[in-house]
Amino acid sequence: MEPILTNLLYLLLFLTAFKLLLFFRKGSKNPPPGPHSLPIIGHLNLFKKPQPIYRTLHNLSQKHGPIFSLRFGSQPVLVVSSASAAEECFTKNDIIFANRFHSSKTKYLGFNNTIITSSSYGDHWRNLRRISSIEILSTHRLNSFLGIRNDETLKLIRKLARDSNKDFARVELRSMFSELTFNIVMRMVCGKRYYGEECDGTNAEEAKRFRDVMDEMAAFGLGSNIGDFVPIFRLFDFSGVHNKLRKTGEKLDALFQGLIDEKRNMKQSSDTMIAHLLSLQESDPEYYTDQIIKGLIMALIVAGTETSAIALEWAMSNLLNHPEVLEKAKIEFDTQIGEERLVEEAEVSKLNYLQSIISETLRLHPPAPMLLPHYSSEDCTVGGYDVPRNTMLMVNAWAIHRDPELWADPTSFKPERFENGPPNSHSLIPFGMGRRACPGAGMAQRTLGLTLGLLIQCFEWKRIGKEEVDMTEGRGSLVPKATPLEALCKARPIINNIF
Repeated sequence: MEPILTNLLYLLLFLTAFKLLLFFRKGSKNPPPGPHSLPIIGHLNLFKKPQPIYRTLHNLSQKHGPIFSLRFGSQPVLVVSSASAAEECFTKNDIIFANRFHSSKTKYLGFNNTIITSSSYGDHWRNLRRISSIEILSTHRLNSFLGIRNDETLKLIRKLARDSNKDFARVELRSMFSELTFNIVMRMVCGKRYYGEECDGTNAEEAKRFRDVMDEMAAFGLGSNIGDFVPIFRLFDFSGVHNKLRKTGEKLDALFQGLIDEKRNMKQSSDTMIAHLLSLQESDPEYYTDQIIKGLIMALIVAGTETSAIALEWAMSNLLNHPEVLEKAKIEFDTQIGEERLVEEAEVSKLNYLQSIISETLRLHPPAPMLLPHYSSEDCTVGGYDVPRNTMLMVNAWAIHRDPELWADPTSFKPERFENGPPNSHSLIPFGMGRRACPGAGMAQRTLGLTLGLLIQCFEWKRIGKEEVDMTEGRGSLVPKATPLEALCKARPIINNIF
C-alpha cells in the first residue's frame, strides 16, 4: 500500500509543477520582475525568517523595484511598495482588485467568506458595505454612541488619576488601552461592559472567552496553512491546522450567536447595534439572517478593538521618546481648550497638532502594515507590467509610509510634517484606499483623538528610566510593540479642577 501512496504523491507533485510551468509560460508578455523561485513552494521559503513580512517585502523591493512579483506555491502574487502604484491599483484597477483572497482562515473564521472583510466583490458585498455605512458606522450612528466613548474614556482618566494624584505612578498602558477599546465596541454592539470594577464575574468570564478566541484567530496568519498555496497539501492536514481553524470557528460562532440570542430574548428594547440589526431582521428576515448579523459584528469587534489599542500604544511610546512633541501638544491644549474643562470629541478635529501626532503615528506604525490582500478578477496592467487574473495583491503600506521620495527623514517621528497635510492623498493609507478601504476609519479616528487628547491634557508623562522606550515591533497581521508599554504619569492640575 505504501508504494502506491508514494507514487501517487510523486504524480501529484509532478502534475502541480507541470501546471505551474504551463501557467507561467503562457503568462504575461511583460511580467513584473521578481526573485528566482523554488519548485512547488515558489517563494514561501523567504518568509520563514524572524523578520516581519513587511520588512522582508521592503528589502525585496529595494532590489526588484516598487512593483514586483512573487509566487506563494501556485498562487501568483503582486507586491506594491509605492504610492503611485497603489493609487493605480485602487483607481484605474479598483474594480479588478476589489476581490479578496480566500483561504482556509477566511473560510472557517469568516463564516465561509461571507463577512465584509473577506467576501467577494458583488451584490452581497455591496449590501454589507451599505449596511455598515448607513446602519452601523454612519455619522448619525457614531454620534449616537458618543456617550459611550466619553464614559469609557473618562473611566480610564479617573483610574489613572486615582493612582497618580500626588506623585508619578508607574502604569502599564497596553492592557488599559485594550480594555478601553473592547469596552467601547462591545457596549456599542451589545450594551455590555466587560472590564472595570463594577463588572460582574459573568461578564469577566465572557470577556476571557472573547479574548481567548481572538488570540487564537491572531495566531493564524496568511501562510499558516500551506495548503492555501500548494494544492497537493490540501489532501493532507499534517499540522492539524484545518481542525484547529474549525474548532476556533465553532467557538467564535457560539459566542456571537449567544450575544444575538441574549438580545433577541430581552423584552425591553435597547439602542445597540445588535438590537438595530434584529429590528431589520424582522422586516427582511431572508437577508438579515443571524449569520449576516454575526459577520457584521465580528468584523467590527475584530477590526475595531485591537487596531485602536495598538495605535494608542504606539502614539504614547513616540510621545515619551519625544518630550518636546508632548510639550508642544500640551501647549496647544492649554491655549485652545484651557485648564478649566476637558476637551470634547467634537473639538478634537480642530486641534491641528494633535491630529498631526495621530497621522505621524499611523504613518510610522500602521497597525496593519500590509493591509488586507486583494485579488484580481481580470488581467490588467500596473506600472506598465502585465498582471494576470487571479493574482493576489499585497500593498506594503509600511514601505509607502517610509518612502524617502515622499517623506523627508522618513524614519523620524515628526508630526510637523503634517501641518499642511500629507504630500499627496495616497501617501498615507493606514486604512487602505479604494472601494474596499476600512469602513471603520471614522470610528477609529474618534477613539484615537479623544483618548490621546485627554491623556495629554490631564497628565504629565515620563519614561520609566533614562533609556528611550523600546520601539521593537511584534509579529502578526496586526503589529503591536514587542513589549507592553509602561510609563510614569502624574495628574495635572486640571484633574483637581474637574474631579
